[in-house]
Amino acid sequence: MPMPAFEEYEPAGDCVCLGCAQRRRTLARGRAIGLRDGGHPAVRRARRALVLATAAGVVLGGGGSAALAAARPLPGPGPVALDPPGTPQGGRAPLHGKPAAGRPGQPGAPALARRIDRTTIINRAKLWLDAKVPYSMSEYWTDGYRQDCSGYVSMAWNLGTNEWTGSLDTFATRIKKDELLPGDMLLFHNPADPNKGSHVVLFGGWVDATHTHYVAYEQTKPTTRKQATPYGYWTNSEKYLPYRYNGVTGGIVPDDPAPPKPPAGSAFPGAAKLGPGADNQYVAELARMLIGRGGLRFYPKGASSKWTDADRLATQAFQQAQGWTGADADGIPGEHTWRLLVQRQGKDIPPTRTGHPGPAGVPAYPGPGVFRPGQTHPAVLALGRRLVMKGFGTYYTSGPGARWSEADRRNVEAFQRAQGWRGASADGYPGPETWRRLFA
Repeated sequence: MPMPAFEEYEPAGDCVCLGCAQRRRTLARGRAIGLRDGGHPAVRRARRALVLATAAGVVLGGGGSAALAAARPLPGPGPVALDPPGTPQGGRAPLHGKPAAGRPGQPGAPALARRIDRTTIINRAKLWLDAKVPYSMSEYWTDGYRQDCSGYVSMAWNLGTNEWTGSLDTFATRIKKDELLPGDMLLFHNPADPNKGSHVVLFGGWVDATHTHYVAYEQTKPTTRKQATPYGYWTNSEKYLPYRYNGVTGGIVPDDPAPPKPPAGSAFPGAAKLGPGADNQYVAELARMLIGRGGLRFYPKGASSKWTDADRLATQAFQQAQGWTGADADGIPGEHTWRLLVQRQGKDIPPTRTGHPGPAGVPAYPGPGVFRPGQTHPAVLALGRRLVMKGFGTYYTSGPGARWSEADRRNVEAFQRAQGWRGASADGYPGPETWRRLFA
């Protein structure tokens, strides 16, 4: 009796069954896994038929020498044609290269919410925007977050894990369209087939009073982008749902309205309004103007109405950019400084240059992006040497280096705690004030 020869069935690349969807996600993550589990139904039927036919041949042929033709193996994983922007991602996972133990939100753990304010969320989102991070569902940026849309939101919210569109809502609360505020998200997850359009973006504010378009921060091809976007999105607009991160400062209700800005071209408010101890709208406006003139690195958490050393350092950097010295560059804004800022005249604050002296002989603060996992920068080495000099090098086992490490973070944390700081002020990541005190 002639025996049939069976070949593996290779389904079409756009097959929508759950088995093929799982296989595409697996291939996109770069795992060399065949269709051992959850494969296409036709494949399973063909394999079962092959086993039955072999058994029948043994019985009918009385142990004859008839043999089956070898089935062709499935092709190995090669270049995967990714879906257009607005596609699924890998599953939940710890930060790339970071231990999973004790991390909130790891697979199987409750979705814990870290406290974070809206300004910090947007400033974190801008880090990838400025770096032009390429879109990828299988690669990770230097901060450990996956370079796709849900990894981007995980990073901006500082979740500590890489979430996906099917899990981000466990960290958030559903809100209404008219409750949206910067730092919230618009999420479309298609549970029937995550391959079909699932996507998430950060809400950056309304474009105008019509609320028909908003500023969207999103991770998509080719790189991170920020642009005016129709509500809720370019496609499947009715399926994008607004959510608010549970740990955001201000909770579910809108934040208190910001104090009114002084009108453009307004007169100098006077020395009493700007300087140590001041807390008013003019301090916040000064910070916003300085940020617009190249001083963002002095304000990792954005502008505030309360005067801090960040305002003094940024003002002093602006004054020095004009070529002023001595008492003219003391970091306290006078009438001339205010007029140049309001009228957008004079020179901007220059970018950081390694070794360039900052105010009062302190090396210029290089910005928070330098002190992140995997980053290499001369300022990291200078920081480490200064920590050792100050007696805070306990966690170094082989001496400080130019690559940021956990030992750097723990030593910085010890220094910050020695200043009497606690909580977020002693997280081990140096800000402008930590930098100033270390090098003072």
